[in-house]
Amino acid sequence: MSSAATVISSASVEPVSAERGSPGRTRVLKAALAVLTAAALIAAFIHYRASGTEPNVHYDTVTADFGPIDAKVTATGAVSPLISVQVGSQVSGRIAQLLVDFGATVRQGQTIATIEPSLFRATVAQARANRASARAGLDKVRAQKAQADRQLARDSSLLADGLVTQAEFELAQSTAQVAAAEIATAEANIAQSQAALDQAELNLKYATITSPIDGIVISRNVDVGQTVAAALQAPTLFTIAQDLTRMQIDANVAEADVGKIQAGMRVTFTVDAYPGREFEGHVRQVRDNALTLQNVVTYDVVIDVGNAERLLKPGMTANVVVSYAKRDHALRVPQSAVRFKPDAQLLVAMLGAESAARLVKPPNQADLRTVWVLRGASPTATPVHVGVNDGMFVEVTSGDLAAGARVVIEASKRAP
Repeated sequence: MSSAATVISSASVEPVSAERGSPGRTRVLKAALAVLTAAALIAAFIHYRASGTEPNVHYDTVTADFGPIDAKVTATGAVSPLISVQVGSQVSGRIAQLLVDFGATVRQGQTIATIEPSLFRATVAQARANRASARAGLDKVRAQKAQADRQLARDSSLLADGLVTQAEFELAQSTAQVAAAEIATAEANIAQSQAALDQAELNLKYATITSPIDGIVISRNVDVGQTVAAALQAPTLFTIAQDLTRMQIDANVAEADVGKIQAGMRVTFTVDAYPGREFEGHVRQVRDNALTLQNVVTYDVVIDVGNAERLLKPGMTANVVVSYAKRDHALRVPQSAVRFKPDAQLLVAMLGAESAARLVKPPNQADLRTVWVLRGASPTATPVHVGVNDGMFVEVTSGDLAAGARVVIEASKRAP
């Protein structure tokens, strides 16, 4: 620009002396001065662009630094009691009594409801009568058997003396054998009637519904007077949780993240009922059974949770966060710096055609990435090995990158 300024200054002297000449000459000199001024400005602009003061590509950069990285897996799940039992009815009938309600504390074996027992008592009485009748029948056939045996003994002695015929003796033998068979039948009838009595007494016992465990009633599904039918499926009358001070969460974790979770890991979670409060738990089990919903595969991760304050209720939705890797002081870059990959046109604008053609692609390794470092006005492709990723920052474990380096996260060509 100094040469252009010299031309301008030297040319600007002429009009002063030209004012002494003719008007036509003055106009010519002014026109020449304007042309020289425009040429000087164009030359200055070309020199400015050629000097590299304003590059053809605009870069958005951030600075690599040291800081914490906490890699996490997020999921949602439902809070449920550690052990809960659904109490049903094995017999059909009308609910006569409900002795517990929601939130009641019950003990194992405690009566919690009864079904109207009149029909079952009548069945028991009938079964007992049938058993008594069967026993009387056994006594009768035993007496007949004794009579048949005595008749057979007499006919046997008389046959030797020729006082009875062979046919009469054989008839006595057949009668004794029939009596023996009738005894076996009577004994079977007694066993059958006893089984019917046991069934009737068991049904009468089932009419009294007791708690199978110590716990708390968390749901009641029937009312007094309601008829329950147990013909096809046992109806659920109550749900009893054994201990609400110990809960669990069944979290649905995506298949891409389930490999990062192991038993014993610490878990934090929140529930909508207590915004701003964070609860803790630990992974107990990663189950192998997959759940596919709308082509999304998830796995059940069971988390043990303490609930000494009884704040967590069964059925609450928990927003779970599992921290699987943590670095307190790691060299890190934003994830956008690792993802930045210029296309062919942008690459030529950044490096020039010759340098872009010579750019070597790094080997295909799982932990190897390329970041672009801006040194002065020139970007440089720098291979680095990465580690933990928390979704915002990526740990740099090795490579030609130091804290304070300007890494490119976005680039665009300037408009002409």
